[in-house]
Amino acid sequence: MNWINEIGGMLQQYTGATAGNAPANTVQDFEHVSAAAPKPTLAEGLSEAFRSDQTPAFGNMLSHLFGQSNGQQQAGLLNTLLSVAGPGVIGALARAGGPSLGGMLPGAQTQITPEQASQISPDAVHEIATQAEKQDPSIVDKVSAYYAEHPTLIKTLGAGALAVVMGKMANKL
Repeated sequence: MNWINEIGGMLQQYTGATAGNAPANTVQDFEHVSAAAPKPTLAEGLSEAFRSDQTPAFGNMLSHLFGQSNGQQQAGLLNTLLSVAGPGVIGALARAGGPSLGGMLPGAQTQITPEQASQISPDAVHEIATQAEKQDPSIVDKVSAYYAEHPTLIKTLGAGALAVVMGKMANKL
């Protein structure tokens, strides 16, 4: 049985769903959907939620996810941002009052460790994400692909954002 057969009926109720009219069982439905759907499909839905005018801004949502993430996930997100946005992220972090990424990445080190990531505040991630999105809007898709691997964290965005995610997925059926 493919994933559409398994959850297609459940997703149909989200066709045309908005953050303001999320069904009462949205969080539970998302658990089923995220377990069955392919990660790229989940990532597309998350990208839609990040870009939607019905949800908070990308930087706000990303800083929330960062705050809910463990050190390994935080490092993964920051490394994703660095790989796409490059030096612009370093300047954004410095402007946000965070530690210098340049100082965090001495010599040949090109990846932030979980220990280093724990020194970054969600507010700094908000600034980094906002600047990275302006510099390269494709960062939304890259970050969505990253967090599609962590659906438990996506759940923390709340029913409204999850309804947008599943609405996008339902439109692909």
